[in-house]
Amino acid sequence: MDAQAHVNNTAWVDHLQEARVDLLLRGPLAPMLDSGVLVVSHAVEFLGAVVADAEPLRIELWVAEVGAARFTLAYELSHHDRLVGRARTVATPYDLDTGTLRRLTADERAELAALQEDTEPLRPLATGALDGAVEFPLTVRWSDLDSYGHVNNVMFYEYVQEARVAFLGGELATEDGMWVVARQDMRYRRPLPHRLAPYAVQIGVVGHGRTSITVAAEIVDPADGTVFAHADTVVVATDRDGRPRPVDQSRVTRVMVNP
Repeated sequence: MDAQAHVNNTAWVDHLQEARVDLLLRGPLAPMLDSGVLVVSHAVEFLGAVVADAEPLRIELWVAEVGAARFTLAYELSHHDRLVGRARTVATPYDLDTGTLRRLTADERAELAALQEDTEPLRPLATGALDGAVEFPLTVRWSDLDSYGHVNNVMFYEYVQEARVAFLGGELATEDGMWVVARQDMRYRRPLPHRLAPYAVQIGVVGHGRTSITVAAEIVDPADGTVFAHADTVVVATDRDGRPRPVDQSRVTRVMVNP
């Protein structure tokens, strides 16, 4: 539960990871996790708020697509028999010994194809360049690393969230309402290693509608400009009861990058 009194959006991505790992560990695909699997991208659509209670969050997942070197998993999340979210994850096998991507083997493709179902893609999000974006420092904690020795994919959502909350608390702060995440996509460019020197999150508004804005963010190395991930987040302006309300178009325009 977060400050808005519902399960935080980053926790959803953590639950998706647990379901995904559990699926892969149950069958013949388990060795793939040992040799290495990297997440290429996530797309998460939030359809309703979830409050922590005794009722489990139900996650149904299946394979949506199988390629030569990557595969896509699809998810539906339900709570109290109500559909609350949809998600997609693109993943690729990775050779931890050589530090390189690899193709799926014939056996792996066959096992994934056995779990495949026809799946409607999520609508694509509009994005934009971040020239002139606001920058926030990012320190990677030792506890952020996973068993592969680099920052876990879920932590990228937390990094972007911290920067987004700070950013929206500036010129776009609201006293009589709040911003609610409706959709968030993350595209991973390269693994993020631990180091003492801080990285950075660059963030800015790249689009807006009547009641929503699209915020783009990139996790970067400020020393050389290397981009580790790009995120696009649609947030909806709501009143205290969670009802959508119009955004102040003049304020949004003032903080847009490349308007």
